[in-house]
Amino acid sequence: MFRILIIEDDPSIRELLQYNLQREGYQVETAEDGKKGLEKIQSGWPHLVILDLMIPFVDGLEICRIMKNDRELAKIPIIMLTAKGEEIDRVLGLEMGADDYVTKPFSTREFVARVKAILRRAYPKDSYEENVLIRDQLTINRENYEVFLGKEKVDLTPKEFQILYLLASRPKKVFTREYLLEQVWGYEYVGDTRTVDVHIRHLRQKVGEDLIETVRGIGYKFKDTD
Repeated sequence: MFRILIIEDDPSIRELLQYNLQREGYQVETAEDGKKGLEKIQSGWPHLVILDLMIPFVDGLEICRIMKNDRELAKIPIIMLTAKGEEIDRVLGLEMGADDYVTKPFSTREFVARVKAILRRAYPKDSYEENVLIRDQLTINRENYEVFLGKEKVDLTPKEFQILYLLASRPKKVFTREYLLEQVWGYEYVGDTRTVDVHIRHLRQKVGEDLIETVRGIGYKFKDTD
């Protein structure tokens, strides 16, 4: 599920956008000023930022500059919200690396369409969804064997990664210990299923105790976070 952060000081616009984006199935967080918004960007690592230019404490242009000067944050697409008379700021924002802008007042339907277009462009289905799983705050990238919890990178062994990816690829599906052994270690493995239990214990310590559930007498499943 894509995570979207809305940084907007007008509560009516903030709530309107949040409501309509949640209806489309997105996970949405909000911030009413630039300071709080920047903290959420740096800690939660959203997949898209909707950014009003005129916000208290840290303005939208400064947030845009900070993001684009950070190697990881620079990958996050930005849609700017601007008032009609802010053409110069809009140009500056686009020059700083914002991906799109929407002028107030705007059509909610058009806005949602732009959000979908930006996400499709930033995270192509054929190259992204096949190799990257997003489960709440957890991002699992099979292409480079990287796992992030929010913005923090989680170091896993290759076997831990393979187990996590397999479980997360089918939330709520129960995987037996024998199946996990076959898929991760191969049919030639002669050890017992306690090896799986040890790796699950280590995984829970690294990504959170609640994400992987034990199904007594059978095996394990990944918690459905949607």
